[in-house]
Amino acid sequence: MLDPHKIHPTNQPFSDSPVCGLPVNGTTGEGLSLSIQERKQLAEEWMCQGKDKWVFFVITETSSNLLNLLLCRLDHVIIHVGALSLLESQELARHAAAIGASGIAVIAPSFFKPTNKDELLGFLQKVASEAPTVPFYYYHIPAMTGVKIRVEELLDGIREQIPTFQGVKFSDTDLLDLAQCINKKEREQFVFLYGVDEQLLSALAIGANGAVGSTYNYLGRKTNLMLQAFAKPDLALARKYQFLTGEFLSFVIKLGFGVAQTKAVMTSVSGIPMGPPRLPLVGASEEFIAKAKAKLESIVWPDGD
Repeated sequence: MLDPHKIHPTNQPFSDSPVCGLPVNGTTGEGLSLSIQERKQLAEEWMCQGKDKWVFFVITETSSNLLNLLLCRLDHVIIHVGALSLLESQELARHAAAIGASGIAVIAPSFFKPTNKDELLGFLQKVASEAPTVPFYYYHIPAMTGVKIRVEELLDGIREQIPTFQGVKFSDTDLLDLAQCINKKEREQFVFLYGVDEQLLSALAIGANGAVGSTYNYLGRKTNLMLQAFAKPDLALARKYQFLTGEFLSFVIKLGFGVAQTKAVMTSVSGIPMGPPRLPLVGASEEFIAKAKAKLESIVWPDGD
């Protein structure tokens, strides 16, 4: 059961939060496991309760969509509207536009897959055209979709087909593809948000504009310190934070790590019950929770916390 009313605004700022926007109905939010009506409910609630406010969110039901930092200012709410069905994706795009979303994002369909650039671009264009004034982002995550069309190729002439195109959430380890995108499209000022948390520092060095990822749900402050070190620039310090994040992820990946386990770590760190995932995902075991918690507590961060 979904309970979107567990999203609550607050007036107390969280000054060291690195979050300025929220992608709703994405991977960590199990968006593709939700019904169309549930996705609309969550999008509406985030727009009503969250946009341009400091938000504190609590989860006690099945809505993993509410996962993110405990407190942050949401200047931008980007709604993921991708679906296996083009008609459903178009319906969600129209809804996002109607409620005033800051942007929409679309993942490639993953059952009947596009096999080349033109097929993928055709799908994206049909969705974007239903929200013609809303900034549009492509969500590239080939490990989940199986669609391995290079983004560099996709971006050639994309503004001619999708005038509202703004950028990519790039959730792939292929840094060559990302680098070529940034190198070729720098003049067009596209946004590239990186989604492989353990490689964020490398993506920043190439020129990524920011990040969207699941570990920022519980390591947001540490990531922000890494970003600050990178900006100084103090690359040695930034590497320390990246290496330690990678150390934790390497440990939990060996135990079996996914969205359900991410929710368990969030609950452990925050003390706020996140609720169970939706089948076919199953909740994390008590053994996993204990080991992940112990590992996270054992890490000595450069800031001493």
